[in-house]
Amino acid sequence: MGGKLPPSNRPGEPDFLSSPNGLQSREERLLTGVEGLDDILNGGLPKGHLYLIEGDPGTGKTTLALQFLLKGLEEGDRGMYITLSESKLELEQVAASHGWSVDSITIYEMIHSDEDLSAEAQYTVFHPSDVELADTMTSILKQVEQINPQRVIFDSLSEFRMLARDPLKYRRQILALKRYFSGRNCTVLLLDDRTAVGTGDDLQLQSIAHGVIKMQSLERDFGIKRRRMEVHKLRASHFREGFHDYTIKTGGIEIYPRLVASEHKPGFKRTNVASGVKELDDLFRGGIDTGTSTLLIGPAGCGKSTIALRYAVSSAQRGEKAIIFTFDESLATLIERARGLGMDPTELLHSGLLEIQQIDPVELSPGEFVSRIRRLVDEDNLRVVVIDSMNGFLNAMPHEQFLAMQLHELLAYLGQQGIATLLTLAQHGFIGATNTPIDVSYLADTVLLFRYFERAGSIRQALSVVKKRSGPHEHTIRELTFRRGEIKVGPPLHEFEGVLSGIPTFTGSKVEENSSEPRE
Repeated sequence: MGGKLPPSNRPGEPDFLSSPNGLQSREERLLTGVEGLDDILNGGLPKGHLYLIEGDPGTGKTTLALQFLLKGLEEGDRGMYITLSESKLELEQVAASHGWSVDSITIYEMIHSDEDLSAEAQYTVFHPSDVELADTMTSILKQVEQINPQRVIFDSLSEFRMLARDPLKYRRQILALKRYFSGRNCTVLLLDDRTAVGTGDDLQLQSIAHGVIKMQSLERDFGIKRRRMEVHKLRASHFREGFHDYTIKTGGIEIYPRLVASEHKPGFKRTNVASGVKELDDLFRGGIDTGTSTLLIGPAGCGKSTIALRYAVSSAQRGEKAIIFTFDESLATLIERARGLGMDPTELLHSGLLEIQQIDPVELSPGEFVSRIRRLVDEDNLRVVVIDSMNGFLNAMPHEQFLAMQLHELLAYLGQQGIATLLTLAQHGFIGATNTPIDVSYLADTVLLFRYFERAGSIRQALSVVKKRSGPHEHTIRELTFRRGEIKVGPPLHEFEGVLSGIPTFTGSKVEENSSEPRE
């Protein structure tokens, strides 16, 4: 089952399931130790079942399993790690790399010693798999009986497959394990590195497990790997479907749940957000509105970033928290440019009302970026967000079609929280025809268009509001200048036609006053 999560369940709380007689039964859930995963699972894993954690080598299965056991220790649950491929020393080294101690976890390794390679250890009457699989299972269950754990890890199932050899025998063995542990009210994670399966999925094993979590590592042509996970199955439970980005850091796995805007309800009063430049605010009939997104689009160097910076600084000066995510410009260059235009952000940065984060798109997954914004909204009462630029955000995405969907959810979420969002997008070309790398104008509530044009033998800049969903706006074109340490927006260019084409024509006579009135 999947879809929207019911708001009543929180991590660690029981899940309410409908029984055949119509009554509601409680199913206790176990926290996994990964906050993002608990959120996706709507409170953790239902207790007393067998789960499959599937992923290629290097996707973080062992790290996730250790976090699950360590969280169990905090909750008073005994944990047992049964390793058939790695040694106890290797597991301790993995834990130490994250700053963890596994002294309180029982690690039972089934790696054969060097003596198993001797001639005496070779079987001659029975098939090796008949003896080894039976001996292995007997030894494991004997340890389980002695320790009586509440959380158990099997790492990895590839060893079981090779011991069983026959798929039917392997399936029967997993079914036997499932029945054995269900009677002990024990929660079991089976780690599968898929090395014995090939490129396909083991559907037989997935049908047996109560839940299936898939972990993937996506190769990129440049930059770090992008990792994502998906809850493929969770019987009789709600969970957030789809792929969720995650990273492996010192301290464990961090999972960034996919943003679902519909889960966040709006509740704000719409007001104007002024830039501090009167003529610019006049274009919007008072300024952009809270709870809306504004796209600043035009060729490179035409003033998009500067205008976005102006809004962020003005917001901070009013005591409203603003943040700028810069993908293309270095932090030092941005601050120096702001000072040159009379917007020294030093005091605002020190006060925390203005924050500037330089983003490296090749080192950051889109899910982590969205998670950063959500954290700031929840914790810092954020009011203005600037993403400069969408071109850098686009480079962080593996495919263009994902960008529009990710942006739609992000902008809808920010809008519902009453936050004014400004996005810059650089077009290809300078004078005349321009091309957009990806069309996101339909996602924005407001569009501010920038253009270069030629006048009296010099290159100048113009801007105009071409779209505003939240109210009326001017339909004029004004000149934008940066001089004497300030931003200036001139009067409407009534005496020119073709400004947006780049080569305007001087009409010689002023257009009638009524023609400059905005169309409602």
